[in-house]
Amino acid sequence: MSVPQLTLRAARNLHLAAQGLLVKPRRRAKPADIVAAISRMSLLQIDTINIVARSPYLVLFSRLGSYPQTWLDDALLKGDLMEYWAHEACFLPRKDFSLIRHRMLNPEKMGWKYRPEWMIEHAEEIEKLLTHIESNGPVRSADFEHPRKGSSGWWEWKPHKKHLEGLFTAGKVMVVERRNFQRVYDLTSRVLPHWDDKLHLIHQADAEQQMLENSARSLGIFRAEWLADYYRLKKVSIKPLLAQWQEKGIVIPVNVESIGEMWLHCDQWPLLEKAEKNTLRATYSAVLSPFDPVVWDRKRAEELFNFSYRLECYTPAQKRKYGYFVLPLLHQGVLVGRVDAKMHRKSNLLEIISLYLEEGIKAEPSLVNGLHKALTDFARWQGATLIRFGNIPATLTASWGEGWEISPESE
Repeated sequence: MSVPQLTLRAARNLHLAAQGLLVKPRRRAKPADIVAAISRMSLLQIDTINIVARSPYLVLFSRLGSYPQTWLDDALLKGDLMEYWAHEACFLPRKDFSLIRHRMLNPEKMGWKYRPEWMIEHAEEIEKLLTHIESNGPVRSADFEHPRKGSSGWWEWKPHKKHLEGLFTAGKVMVVERRNFQRVYDLTSRVLPHWDDKLHLIHQADAEQQMLENSARSLGIFRAEWLADYYRLKKVSIKPLLAQWQEKGIVIPVNVESIGEMWLHCDQWPLLEKAEKNTLRATYSAVLSPFDPVVWDRKRAEELFNFSYRLECYTPAQKRKYGYFVLPLLHQGVLVGRVDAKMHRKSNLLEIISLYLEEGIKAEPSLVNGLHKALTDFARWQGATLIRFGNIPATLTASWGEGWEISPESE
């Protein structure tokens, strides 16, 4: 059997199809779509920056269109989702508890996320905390006062926050809901009363093999070097696994223009004929989160999309090239630019501080109209009634002016 030959555009579009970003959603979102979208991605990375909509809500919006952000909170509260360290801190389907349980049982291997010396030093106090949760129900770190007023920064976390984070990483407590995006913890034994490590635990090697297959499915098309990063796996052997998958009909090799050998997951095989003919079309324009799976692996984004991206919110202001919280712009299968934005919630204003188009991207009517629609939908979803522009290309200013009003969403 000859190896399929694909253009770079076709490879990009196969990846976007796997991620749910190839075409615009065909219907209005439903609550069940939250878990379905996360299952499709395998993981939904969590970040707390709130300059515009927080990242996990934005990643879902990019795929589902407008939806109430409370749907994600509800899915966690109902037990359809859980939180744990996967790529980083992530939402993932509750059914995947068995997949990551081995990490909880070996928290010492979790690096900075778990400090054994702290847990040993404060063992008596931590035991009292567990007894308190057992007797009084779920808690937040905010329920406990800091012994030193005025402390700030992660290095000044109050003791109970450190206790809870350690217990979370060790799997003794789970996040059962978020209130104002603050974690609420309960005992794992109460959340999952029927779980038994002796009966249900998946061996680490088997769990990691399943993680790698999840990664392959969610990427759709991939280089072998890209797989391990999805779940932050270390010291995994990929090549023998690819040979097994090929034998089982899970993946096939393909050759991609300018990249070389890649692998295509079987879920994308129905699109392969169109991809080979280069007739697989991407028709969607969207604003992406910096923590979207499409771009969170910066090296992968550069290889596949020729998109060099760096998150600059932790860079001193005078050293930033693009801005504090810069959002990639997707248009018809291409990462065409990036936008530094801020949502002013009291005045219902979305401020586009700067917008940059990538080198070689021209402001053709399709792009101008596509980004206009993407930015309008993005603003409306956040409750903005006005978009105001700062530094944007003159070619866009000619079409957009200094901004525009946002009409209410039609039913």
